[in-house]
Amino acid sequence: MTAANEEIELEDDPVVQDSEDTVEQPVEVAKTNLAKRRVIDNLLDERRLRKQLSDYDFDL
Repeated sequence: MTAANEEIELEDDPVVQDSEDTVEQPVEVAKTNLAKRRVIDNLLDERRLRKQLSDYDFDL
């Protein structure tokens, strides 16, 4: 119970990084490649479905 009564001290000064020391994070290539792959897959699926529709004989 004594641990619950103790006050936790927090530092008021936030950690500040120098702009010179900051290294820019590279763009997450895996996510962008995955997004591009999904777009390509969707376009290929659409093309395949359009071809199937054009090949389908509606005059049964």
